[in-house]
Amino acid sequence: MGDGRQRRRWEYWWVAVRFSLLLCFGEQVSAQIRYSIPEEVKEGSVVGNVAKDLGLDVSTLVERRFRIVSGSKDALFHVNQNNGVLYVHKKIDREELCDGNIACLINLKMVVENPLEIHYVGVEITDVNDHSPIFPGNEQYLEIAEQTMLGTRFQIQAARDPDIAFNSVRLYKLSQNDHFEIEIRDDEDKIPFLVLKKALDRELKTKHRLLVTAVDGGRPPRSGTVNVTINVLDSNDNRPVCSQDTYSVRLQENAALGTVVVRVNATDLDEGSNGELEYTLGRNLKRKVYDIFELDSLTGEIKVKGEVDFEDTEVYKLDVQASDKGQPPLTVECRAIIKIIDVNDNQPEVEVTSLSNVVSEDSKPGTVISLISVTDKDSGINGKVLCSISNNVPFELKPSYEDNMYSLVTKQRLDRELMSGYDITITATDCGQPPLSTFKTLSVQISDVNDNSPEFSQTPLQLYLVENNAPGASIFSVSATDEDLHENAAISYHIVRGEGTQNDMASFLNINADNGDIAALKSFNFETLKTFQFQVVATDSGTPSLSRNVTINVFILDQNDNAPVILYPVSANGSAEGVEEIPRNVNAGHLVTKVRAHDADIGYNGWLLFSLQEVTDHSLFALDRYTGQIRTLRSFTETDEAEHKLVILVKDNGNVSLSATATVIIKVVEPKEAFAASDVKSSVKDEEENSVTFYLIITLGSVSTLFLISIIVLIVMQCSKPTDYSSKYLQDANNDGTLCHSIQYRSGDNRYMLVGPRMSIGSTIVPGSNGNTLVLPEHRRKATGEPKVPNSDWRYSASLRAGMQSSVHMEESSVMQGAQGVLVQNWPTVSSAAGDAEGGEVSPPMGAGVDSNSWHFRYGAGGPGGPPQHLKPGEVPPEAFIIPGSPAIISIRQQGGEDDKSDFISFGKKEEAKKKKKKKKEKKDKKDKGKDDDE
Repeated sequence: MGDGRQRRRWEYWWVAVRFSLLLCFGEQVSAQIRYSIPEEVKEGSVVGNVAKDLGLDVSTLVERRFRIVSGSKDALFHVNQNNGVLYVHKKIDREELCDGNIACLINLKMVVENPLEIHYVGVEITDVNDHSPIFPGNEQYLEIAEQTMLGTRFQIQAARDPDIAFNSVRLYKLSQNDHFEIEIRDDEDKIPFLVLKKALDRELKTKHRLLVTAVDGGRPPRSGTVNVTINVLDSNDNRPVCSQDTYSVRLQENAALGTVVVRVNATDLDEGSNGELEYTLGRNLKRKVYDIFELDSLTGEIKVKGEVDFEDTEVYKLDVQASDKGQPPLTVECRAIIKIIDVNDNQPEVEVTSLSNVVSEDSKPGTVISLISVTDKDSGINGKVLCSISNNVPFELKPSYEDNMYSLVTKQRLDRELMSGYDITITATDCGQPPLSTFKTLSVQISDVNDNSPEFSQTPLQLYLVENNAPGASIFSVSATDEDLHENAAISYHIVRGEGTQNDMASFLNINADNGDIAALKSFNFETLKTFQFQVVATDSGTPSLSRNVTINVFILDQNDNAPVILYPVSANGSAEGVEEIPRNVNAGHLVTKVRAHDADIGYNGWLLFSLQEVTDHSLFALDRYTGQIRTLRSFTETDEAEHKLVILVKDNGNVSLSATATVIIKVVEPKEAFAASDVKSSVKDEEENSVTFYLIITLGSVSTLFLISIIVLIVMQCSKPTDYSSKYLQDANNDGTLCHSIQYRSGDNRYMLVGPRMSIGSTIVPGSNGNTLVLPEHRRKATGEPKVPNSDWRYSASLRAGMQSSVHMEESSVMQGAQGVLVQNWPTVSSAAGDAEGGEVSPPMGAGVDSNSWHFRYGAGGPGGPPQHLKPGEVPPEAFIIPGSPAIISIRQQGGEDDKSDFISFGKKEEAKKKKKKKKEKKDKKDKGKDDDE
């Protein structure tokens, strides 16, 4: 046991040394890494860590799909993707795998992806002494003549050991005897011979039984035995002799059956039966030799019996025995060596290892699609193979550093929309004469990526929509196409919504996201909206998605949906009735009146025609069909009635006409009565206008009086204020320097309040004659340094100030100044005259640049909290307040009582009344002038 372990260590050490020398000094080999393992190892035995030896990152082996793509058909080895270890998957029998070859090497091709790498690993299977020598049979028989010369050798069947090298048969042992000893022919076959060392004497012993033992060179050695029985014959003293010991010939493969390969010639000097020779093949040949060749026993010719294949066996060695027919027969042995000549009889074989038969159309040039391995069983020039692929395909073959290895890669960009798939024909042609070719077709499908945006057939689109469409009904449909496939071509639609402006009609439209049907959520009216546009976006479902929009111009078409509207005549109750008075003495063609009408439709739908539907006397009046003018056809007579009724029909020209009627009553009066009636109407209107003007003047005077009284009271309160000013605040300020709610100011017994978000913290209104100024208290100046400039929105324009000064008689003004003393606002001031129970509120004038929703100025009783208790005597009270005046309206409200009483002072009414009176006078003068003309 100890010797066996030491022997194994020696063998492993020797294999490691050989492998190291091979890596350091050997020539280029097909494998990048080479391992050596003994045969018969257990399943799961580790061959080596391939990932570590190749320098691969073990953590990425699974992701990169580290695997064996070629090798033995029975999958003798597997690789573990988790740790990169190559291990034995199946028990290996070297003798079965390599059939007695000295070197048993298995080449493995290993692939990792992303990026693609190909590595070649060779595994050498070393022999172990697992077989004992075996003789062909348990018994062998020899016949030896008694006069055989000493030293004659007799071949016995050799023992066969499937093991190689040291583990094969190394020696033979012969059992103890007096006549024979054993010798071994020193060549690779180790053929044993019995050598006669002592003459035989048949009379003494006719049979000799010997035990031959074959021993191999393993540790421990194995052995096999055979019994050899020797029969002693009478003498045949001349042995046959071959013309030459070894015959060497060359035979072309695929030779025809019956072809004579060689003729073995032997001679025997004996005569008679002792000189007749018979040829036989040796007993130690492989079974395949007997199937391919046959030997003519009489002539010694070796002929072809079966198929000769160079790829199967390149050299055949035949042992031929020539024996005479003497008793005992004498035998001679010679050898025929037949070398097979290769011919180009094998087509190349193409092996395709496809990484994937689907290639993305966005693959970059140089992307590996498949691995192509080409083999040819022929040798030399006949085994040299050239590969090519079909033309007009965006692929090419790139050779590998190993012969007959190629990579199929892309050579340009792919476009699935132009070509969705390719059938690539790979042609492998050897260099023999004549050359043989093999064709292999590889189908590659191009997968789609989202590289095409949806397309509309036309842009922009025009939609002509008749008004009064049904809400919710479909009005239009859009459709887009996408050249991509599947989800990349699944299109959804949506409408681009605006910012919610009045003209944004997209909010009244809805679109079916699947089929592009557009429905209107409201009914459109041509009279209010004639055209608009919106945008529809078509988006595919790819990742990332692509979209395309189209503008749809919508034109609303008019319908005759509006009836004519009578503009004149119109009575006080709104009906289309009117009374016209004309003097009796008018001539023919006199214009009585004109009926005016309007139709909101356009074109023929809005083209109005006038007709008399009802008239008391057709001979008196005529109606212009197009203008609506009513004129007299003749002069009036005494017999004509004094009152005539005309019903005028106004009709449009739509497909379904719509109409309206107007009634005109014409009263025929004497000339003087007509003018008197006109004067009465004018006087009545003047009296009504004069009464309105009178009431307006009274209201304006009352309000002005109250306003002046308030100003006088405020001036008196300001003059009586003490010199010590202070200000207190109802609320704290925000961090940005603006008041949250209000500021109260106190002066004596009066209190003023300023409410608004834009006043700077700490600003105080200091009342004073012609010098009320917005200032900062001392502690505010110290805390913040320079005060902030007020917002520029407080500035008034010069024209607005002029209007204020012209409409309001100011007794005293307040000046609001910024931090730098810049004039910001000049407002009239009014003081409270109603005591604690009254108050006022004013909004800044419109257009003054002040946010009227944010500012309110109040005076009167303070807030619900009452007057502050911490005010000193003489301080400005919160009740007193500066009220900015307005050239438009100032409202004064009672704040102390339960019911508010409001008085309004309007400025500028007097001038307006004067203008109206002037217009009425001019109108009256015109009527008087017309009366004089008629007379």
